[in-house]
Amino acid sequence: MSRYTGPTWKISRRLGFSLSETGKELRKRPYPPGQHGQGRRGKLSNYGLQLQEKQKLRFLYGLNEKQFKNLFNRAAKMPGITGENFMILLESRLDNLVYRLGLARTRAAARQLVNHGHITVNGKKVDIPSYQVSVNDTIGLREKSRNLVVVEEALSVRPSLPEYLSFDENTRTGTFIRLPRRDELSPDINEAEIVEFYSR
Repeated sequence: MSRYTGPTWKISRRLGFSLSETGKELRKRPYPPGQHGQGRRGKLSNYGLQLQEKQKLRFLYGLNEKQFKNLFNRAAKMPGITGENFMILLESRLDNLVYRLGLARTRAAARQLVNHGHITVNGKKVDIPSYQVSVNDTIGLREKSRNLVVVEEALSVRPSLPEYLSFDENTRTGTFIRLPRRDELSPDINEAEIVEFYSR
């Protein structure tokens, strides 16, 4: 299954979950899209609930099914709680941290910045969005990319920086200070349901 590239607001309304993490998609029309969107919603089965939680997280980080499953399998082999490990691995992806640092307005835009070779990790160009960033790694922009209009616009509306990241405005570089804690990640995701989904 390929990565979804359609309208994210429609997916947000279908899942009842803000993929932009701002809640904008659900303020005006907090019901599913389509002709019968405002009709009565049937009760989901256990499988339906598990699938919904999986889809929330998969669309939030913009992964295709194969990438998502492979990362889950990696998390399952790590010591500790599988669900939390999985969310930390997702949050540690390079495209996500570029987004969190405010260098891009969306994760899709961050992925494009990485793909086009504008991003460096510890001073070296990295063009793989799924690259797993390690603690104390420094993420920056290539010298010729520091004044990109899209970056300037993103930084001008950047939300608050997570505590596990630091950012130097002068050099336009950020540091992954530590791994995020579960309470710093989306409270609207029930990762235990995702673990159940893949344990069937």
